[in-house]
Amino acid sequence: MTAHIAVTAAISGILAFATALLIFRPRPGAVLESVVLGALTAAVFLWRKSANLPQLNTDGLQGLSANDWLAPVLTFVWLSVYRLLRPPHDPIRFGRAVGAAAIIAFAINVITI
Repeated sequence: MTAHIAVTAAISGILAFATALLIFRPRPGAVLESVVLGALTAAVFLWRKSANLPQLNTDGLQGLSANDWLAPVLTFVWLSVYRLLRPPHDPIRFGRAVGAAAIIAFAINVITI
């Protein structure tokens, strides 16, 4: 199960990286901010691995568990904390990238797990 969760996190991180790169380009520093955004999105692995409990994986709504809902919330929180610690060069684009990363984290977690 750990490998499956890791693959899901990697897919989320890669898609968030690619989306951020599209949103940030051609601005200087776009690659570095995209890498950080992708890595923090992939950190959803830590949540999914630590919260891999039957109570949190039971679907309250058809096809949606508590873990599915919390993965994008934590992605949003981690990226928001990062934004406070290191203010982005372009807050509007960064906000769009954070929103996209949260949507990606939700979609990938629902589709793959």
